[in-house]
Amino acid sequence: MDDIVKQAMAKWPNVPDCYGWLGLDARGNWYMRDDRAQAAGAFDSGQPGAKGSLLQHEKLIDFIGRNYSADAKGCWFFQNGPQRVYVELQAAPLVWRVQADFTVKDHRGRSAQVQSCWLDELGHLFLAADTGLGLVHTQDMERAADAVERGLWLPQDVASQVLPRQFGFVKSPQALRSQ
Repeated sequence: MDDIVKQAMAKWPNVPDCYGWLGLDARGNWYMRDDRAQAAGAFDSGQPGAKGSLLQHEKLIDFIGRNYSADAKGCWFFQNGPQRVYVELQAAPLVWRVQADFTVKDHRGRSAQVQSCWLDELGHLFLAADTGLGLVHTQDMERAADAVERGLWLPQDVASQVLPRQFGFVKSPQALRSQ
């Protein structure tokens, strides 16, 4: 976590959390979800406009990535100064990029050690690593298939609806809060 964030948290300890305003898609892209996007539907609904606006400012994206973490309930958030901005997930809290040597880096560029491999009923490939569960980026499926063919990863079948419970993450902190 950035030092400036830690300082802001100490200075303003009781800032309310923010829900529904930030999303992470299946390709590791961040989306800002204003009132209009939230009214269009859930982040992962596929409804036109529900994702919101793609963030493109590199310094903001890097800042979010450096301050991205999970709470004890498995809700992922971006610590924005003293405020937690909870993230709506399209698929998983991390998105893996497979390197030429079959190592992986998450959408923030951080390396991880693959522990297991999972294939859901839709053909999505997930990797559980020492840093959490993530979806393999669509552009890296050829490398992922090579890793499977070489026996480096052994995919196990999993139903997509059990992934959050099995791996301890919450796809929609906003929906959980509403319950």
